[in-house]
Amino acid sequence: MRAEEYIKQLQLEPHPEGGFYKPTYALELSASFEHGKRQLYTSIYFLLRSEDVSHFHRLQSDELWYFHAGSSLTVHMITPSGEYEEVTLGLQVDQGEVPQLVVPKHTIFGSSVKDQDTFALVGCMVSPGFDFADFELFSQDELLDSYPQHEEVIIKLAYKEKGQP
Repeated sequence: MRAEEYIKQLQLEPHPEGGFYKPTYALELSASFEHGKRQLYTSIYFLLRSEDVSHFHRLQSDELWYFHAGSSLTVHMITPSGEYEEVTLGLQVDQGEVPQLVVPKHTIFGSSVKDQDTFALVGCMVSPGFDFADFELFSQDELLDSYPQHEEVIIKLAYKEKGQP
C-alpha cells in the first residue's frame, strides 16, 4: 500500500510535530505521576512520508516505537546530557536496524525517512500515557542556543520559529 492509502484506511490526521497519527488505545486505568494524573499508557499509529519530518519535541514519559510497514525510519535524539544519537527503526536487523526502540523521557527527538518517495508506518506507546500538556515542540533558536554542536540535524528537524506549525 501507499502512504495515502494507509492515511485513508487508518483515518490518520495531521500531527502537530509533522506526519500523521491516530490514537488507537488508552488504558482506562490512571495514576498520579510527576506531572499530574495520567493514563498508565496510550498508543497511536504514526505515519511519516519522505517529504515530512517529525520535528524535534520532548515528552515527559518514555515512548516505545514499533515498526509496522514501509521504509526504515531514523529516530534522531538529543539526550538530556546533550549527546546526539540516531537509531534506525526497521526490519533489516542484519544491517543494524531495530524493530522497536525506547525513547527515554526528557529526550529531545524527531524522525525522518531516508528513502525518497516512500513512508514509514510505526506504532508508538507512551507510558505514563501521552497528554499534550507534556508535549514540547522546539524552534531552531531554542535548540541551537543549548546544542550548537548539533546544528545540522537541528536545522533539519526543528521548526524555524517558536509557535509553528
